[in-house]
Amino acid sequence: MTDKPLILIVEDDQTISKFVSTMLSSNGYDSVCAGTGKEALSLAASHVPDLVLLDLGLPDADGIEVLQALRQWSATPVIVVSARGRERDKVEALDLGADDYITKPFGNSELMARIRTALRHSFVKSEMDRTRSALFAVGELNIDYEKRTVKLGSEVVHFTPTEYKILILLSRHAGKVLTHDFIMREIWGPNINENQALRANMANIRRKLEKNPAQPRYILTEVGVGYRMVEEV
Repeated sequence: MTDKPLILIVEDDQTISKFVSTMLSSNGYDSVCAGTGKEALSLAASHVPDLVLLDLGLPDADGIEVLQALRQWSATPVIVVSARGRERDKVEALDLGADDYITKPFGNSELMARIRTALRHSFVKSEMDRTRSALFAVGELNIDYEKRTVKLGSEVVHFTPTEYKILILLSRHAGKVLTHDFIMREIWGPNINENQALRANMANIRRKLEKNPAQPRYILTEVGVGYRMVEEV
């Protein structure tokens, strides 16, 4: 078994795919290649790569759709490599969870530098996460941070990326009231008022977690202040 970082190349142009694969190999990386969105998601699940290079122009799906699907269950670093150079395309990809965006044609040195940076950030985050408990449990609610799964009893509960981030933030601070401003800042960034979005996401989270959303057991509202995840029920 190799200890080289594994990179998933998602690119329908075989010439580009082979070129990038050769370049990665010469720089000490292993790689696997996918030519479609469906194949990319399958390989991401079966091979668990350390990083994904994602083209947006795929024959069976837009790369943005692949990114959204991947982010439902994986925090693997994703670098979008695309001929789309418009600012709105970059913003959309980054907002949906891409770690970086590089426009074709690209320089070899630039791509390798972006890969090293993304892997380094991922390693630092993993080391920080490893110092924390990998599990959170209260009542029937169980969160596995490593597997990125949420269960109520034996049932898996599915969340959007934003809902999942809010849930994880609350669980990491269980027992503590988190203000609306703190949650918005952590989820959407500074100087952004997403009060309506926060309320809508919280309503969805409660609908998925609570038997009676009007009388929540897991996430309590501190009126006019914020929300608190309970430590016991």
